[in-house]
Amino acid sequence: MVKPLAFWPWENLGIFKYVMYGPLVAKVVCSWIYEDSLNDVWCLHILIVCGLRGSVHQLWSSYNNMLFLTRNRRIKQQGVDFMQIDREWDWDNFIILQALLASLVCLMLSSMVELIPVWNPKGFITLLLVHVMISEPLFYWAHRFFHESYLFTHYHSLHHSSSVLHPYTGGHATFLEHLVLSVVIGIPLMGSIVMGNASTIMIYGYVLGFDFMRCMGHSNVEVVPAQVFNKLPFLRYHSLHHTEAGTNFCLFMPLFDAMWNTLNCNSWHLHNKITTDSGKNGRVPDFVFLAHVVDIMSAMHVPFVIRSFASIPFCTRIFLLPCWPFTFIVMLMMWAWSKTFLLTFYYLRGHLHQTWVVPRYGFQYFLPFAADGINKLIEEAILRADRKGVKVISLAALNKNEALNGGGTLFVNKHPDLKVRVVHGNTLTAAVIVNEIPKDVKEVFLTGATSKLGRAIALYLCRNRVRVLMLTSSTERFQKIQREASADTQNYLVQVTKYHAAQNCNTWIVGKWITPREQYWAPSGTHFHQFVVPPILSFRRDCTYGELAAMRLPHDVEGLGNCEYTMERGVVHACHAGGVIHQLEGWTHHEVGAIDVERIDLVWEAALKHGFKSVSTLK
Repeated sequence: MVKPLAFWPWENLGIFKYVMYGPLVAKVVCSWIYEDSLNDVWCLHILIVCGLRGSVHQLWSSYNNMLFLTRNRRIKQQGVDFMQIDREWDWDNFIILQALLASLVCLMLSSMVELIPVWNPKGFITLLLVHVMISEPLFYWAHRFFHESYLFTHYHSLHHSSSVLHPYTGGHATFLEHLVLSVVIGIPLMGSIVMGNASTIMIYGYVLGFDFMRCMGHSNVEVVPAQVFNKLPFLRYHSLHHTEAGTNFCLFMPLFDAMWNTLNCNSWHLHNKITTDSGKNGRVPDFVFLAHVVDIMSAMHVPFVIRSFASIPFCTRIFLLPCWPFTFIVMLMMWAWSKTFLLTFYYLRGHLHQTWVVPRYGFQYFLPFAADGINKLIEEAILRADRKGVKVISLAALNKNEALNGGGTLFVNKHPDLKVRVVHGNTLTAAVIVNEIPKDVKEVFLTGATSKLGRAIALYLCRNRVRVLMLTSSTERFQKIQREASADTQNYLVQVTKYHAAQNCNTWIVGKWITPREQYWAPSGTHFHQFVVPPILSFRRDCTYGELAAMRLPHDVEGLGNCEYTMERGVVHACHAGGVIHQLEGWTHHEVGAIDVERIDLVWEAALKHGFKSVSTLK
């Protein structure tokens, strides 16, 4: 049974909780439009402060998730998983609460609030004294009481349920706890107002400084140099409280922990260890997935932009549109100066898996003058992985484009002594597609038939006595693939040059983008399997469409908290999974160039053995 004040009154409102800002917005708008001057200016100040508080938390979250900057200064090496992200989804509830409380105070003390000047230096002195003498000890004892059995079980345990600290963790607590915190933060402000020493700058500075310090205290990244921490330990010492909960209860000042014998002396040792290790390279990943940016909109689908957005499958959202111009400028800057960088990581059975990103967008791969630069970035990433001791590096999407680098053969031939295994992962992609096809299917229609994947799929199916209608205008390429088939199966490969040749075939494998008009040649009830990027439009209501080839990671994956492009949570593209299988199996060959059809079943069985599951479904 939920205890009183353990849940938020607007817990079930979802995004509509922000409607509670409505009266403040309405008051500001009405005063602006219908009155000569802005009356009750405190409404505007409350809205501005709320916006700035959200920005402080967002900026700290972004920095916390910039692994390319912070990877060697992380306190806990685990990642924030989906479960923690969902728990902390409504981290900003306390901002709404304190906005409502501030509104009540301003209404009750309107005559005093209206007289608050912009600047009064006496206010900072009053504020500091009240904070140190009242707020700090009050928070200390309140915090200790919340660690008593009953209060911890029914209230404070929610805050401690986050296994990896994040700036949003500070806001993740029950309604009762934030009521207490509102009193703690409100006493110095009220004291300054009642004494007549308050100022607008003081209020802004205290509230935003309070949030800044709490975000820093709940960050999983050590930002304070050792020399500074040794002299000013209040700048960063709360994190140890979340691993050794009986210590470090204070808000910002360890003075009261020292007075009441709850100071954890390991704070200094931990800080020195992290700052000392920050100059080292850290743990070497066992597997690297080398991705690239798809387009400008999806470039914002990363944890260091909006964590919650990155934790769900990508789709274009209206709130992203105003950010497009800025993201476009970032794209130009990345084109000019950026290098391959670390984006995300997770653990699988003790192995560290990372995603590195080549700072190039999809359209750039089709610019002839950009090819050499892209290959240089990919080559540098492979050599960097080789120097580090990475076991397998898997090339994603266009990074293994046949026209760009021969599916990775360019790098393997240029550097024959590579210890890192270079993998395109397309063998598993082909395995996923052919295993989607029902066993009783006797004929399929294949577009993109002469591509690397198309060739492998066609040869595999014809060996299994499935007739393959290969859409290609190149007789030379078709005959080359046909010669690879055994003499008794060559007749199962049939060249077609028009879509109408497939008007009686209800299994289409799409490896080249087809228009809605071309889809009309398919008979009713057709299922479209596909390995084309971007996926084709689901235009026909009388047909079904498969997802891109993908696999769900095993259930024992740890620290995974972001979605891979449009994939569901816990699902990765088949080429990503193919690289993981290569690493888990300990295979020592490079998987580059043409797909070895003989290995399709072998790779598929290895994926199933390791707990991977195909997620391609009808929709």
